[in-house]
Amino acid sequence: MPVPLAALPLLLAASPVLAASPQPADGFVPFTAPVIQGIEQEGGAVGEVETFDPIARARLIAEQMPRRWNGRYQSFSGGPVVPVQLRIDGATPMGQMVDLRGAMAIGGVESPVQGNLNAKSDQLDLLVLGDPLGGALEPGGAFQSVQGLSLSGWRAPRLTTPGGRLQLIPESTAARPAGPTGEAPVRGLW
Repeated sequence: MPVPLAALPLLLAASPVLAASPQPADGFVPFTAPVIQGIEQEGGAVGEVETFDPIARARLIAEQMPRRWNGRYQSFSGGPVVPVQLRIDGATPMGQMVDLRGAMAIGGVESPVQGNLNAKSDQLDLLVLGDPLGGALEPGGAFQSVQGLSLSGWRAPRLTTPGGRLQLIPESTAARPAGPTGEAPVRGLW
């Protein structure tokens, strides 16, 4: 039962502890931290174990990342959908980060890009270095993502520009030759 605001000073005077205590919500579930598994080392020292190696994953990303991406960009203000092509010319692992260099064509206007991809969190910061930019983008902004290159948002350089959404998918690298009927040939397993 909610307390009327007029009764609040009376409630505070009667019981300051009651008024300062938060009331439990019906849907509240208290946070329980996960159990940390440790390993006992020689000499009785106990330490935490992390099995994920972000440095090795950065090397793997740099080697196996598709070099061509296609997609589309649309402003949050509902503007037209603009085609986007991304070409990665270089991917260099630097610790748990991958340094990306290449070019991006937004609505047919190609600009150089430079970015950093975090192999541990899949966070991406991609700077578009050209002027002018396609798709009504303004120089000085950046694409930021927590899903790698697949989905990111445009962080505009000014508060009056709403930004937008960039969605990319890797371009198929294996173009299969068509058979005489226009279909892909069937290959045997042996």
